[in-house]
Amino acid sequence: MGMTMTEKVLARHAGRTSAAPGDNIWVDVDILMTHDVCGPGTIGIFRKQFGPTAKVWDREKVVIIPDHYIFTNDQHAHRNIDVLRTFVKEQDLPYYYDVGTDKYKGVCHIALPEEGHTRPGEVLFGTDSHTCTAGAFGEFATGIGNTDAALIMGIGKLWVKVPETMRFEFEGPLPPYLMAKDLILHIIGDIGVDGATYRAMEFAGDGVMSLSIEERMTLCNMVIEAGGKNGIIPTDAVTEAFVKSKTAKPYQPVADDQDARFHSVRRYKTADIQPTVAKPHSPDNCGTARECTGTKLDRAYIGSCTGGKLNDFMAAAKILKGHQVLADTYIVPATTEVAKGLATTMLDGQTLAEIFQNAGAKISQGASCAACLGGPSDTFGRLNKSEVCISTTNRNFPGRMGSKTAQVYLASPYTVAASAIRGEITDPREFL
Repeated sequence: MGMTMTEKVLARHAGRTSAAPGDNIWVDVDILMTHDVCGPGTIGIFRKQFGPTAKVWDREKVVIIPDHYIFTNDQHAHRNIDVLRTFVKEQDLPYYYDVGTDKYKGVCHIALPEEGHTRPGEVLFGTDSHTCTAGAFGEFATGIGNTDAALIMGIGKLWVKVPETMRFEFEGPLPPYLMAKDLILHIIGDIGVDGATYRAMEFAGDGVMSLSIEERMTLCNMVIEAGGKNGIIPTDAVTEAFVKSKTAKPYQPVADDQDARFHSVRRYKTADIQPTVAKPHSPDNCGTARECTGTKLDRAYIGSCTGGKLNDFMAAAKILKGHQVLADTYIVPATTEVAKGLATTMLDGQTLAEIFQNAGAKISQGASCAACLGGPSDTFGRLNKSEVCISTTNRNFPGRMGSKTAQVYLASPYTVAASAIRGEITDPREFL
C-alpha cells in the first residue's frame, strides 16, 4: 500500500520500509528546538533523568532560540535566559541565538528556516505547538512537551504514533485580496478546532503551490489550531530555492505515492473564499470580514510567527500607504532579518517602516513574540484592559494576548491593515 509524505518521513526515520497510521515507532530526530519558555523545564528534566553531567545526544542538532518573554523588566523572565545561557555554555552548543547579541534572531519558527534548520524530508521537534510551521518545507515538524524534549536531548529519538493524513486541495490561484491566513481560517472554520486532532494536514493544489514559502508557512503554522499533529506541503522549486539559499546540508524530499491513502480529501475553489475573520474566543468561530463589518476596534496588531514575516508587512503596507490609522496599530517583526527588511524594502519610493510610521503605527524596537502570548505587563502591544483587537496572530482565546476581558479577532494582514484605517473591521477589498 502506498504512503503519504508524513508516513514516508516517519518510516525513513524509523529505519523501516513502511509505516501506516496507528503504528507506534521509534523515530530518529534531525533537529530539537527549544526556547526561553520551555527550555528551562526541558533542561531540568534532562539533568534529572540523565544526570547532572550528561551531554546532549548531538550538539549540532539542538537549537535554542529565546524569543517569548525577553524585552521585559520581569526578573522571572530574565532568570529563564540565565538558565539557557548556563546550559549552552556547559554543553558547548553552536546554535544558540542569544538576546542582546548580534546572533539574536527573534521568533523561533521564522528563525529556524532563516538559519537553515528546516529541510525537506527531515524530522523536527520543538517545545512549542507552532513548530508545525516547518511543514511548509516538506518535513515532519510538530510540537512536544518538556518531558519528550528531554528524552530527545538524551537519546536523539522519540516514540511516535504515525498520524492519519487529511488532504486539503485548493483549486485556482489566489484572488488578489486573499492571503494564506484566509485559507487556513476557512479550513478551521470548516472542520473546527478539533477537526484534525492527531492527524497530519497536507496542503496541495495550484492554490497552495502558487504561494510563496512565507505564505506556505502561515498555512502550516495554524494546523495546531485545528488539533493537527503536523502540517505538510510538497517540496517544489520554491521550497528548494529557499532551503539551498540558507544551507548546504543535503536532504531527501518525499512525495505522496500515487496510491497513498488519506483519512479524507477536501477540495476548495479559492475564488469562492472570502476574506475571513475568526471572532472571539476561538479560531474556528469564523465569519467573513463583510459579516463583521462595523465591529469597533481599539487595537490592530501585525506580527507573530503567523503574521510577522516580510510578506505579511508588504501586504499591510500596500493598504496602509497614504492612509492614517484610527485604531492603535502595533507592528512587530518576527525576526531581526524581517526588521532589517522593514528598513530596506521599498514600496513606491518609501520603505515599509516609513509607510507604517507615516500611517501612525508603532513599530517594535525588538523582534520577538511580543504580545502574541500575552507576557509580562510591560510587553510591547500587550492588551492590558478590555480592549477589542484585530490581529494577524494565531489564537484568540481569553487572555491569550493579555487581559482576559479583551476580545481578539484573527485576520490576514490585508484585513488587519484595512480595519486599522477605519477603526472597525473592514473588508480589505475596499482598499485593494
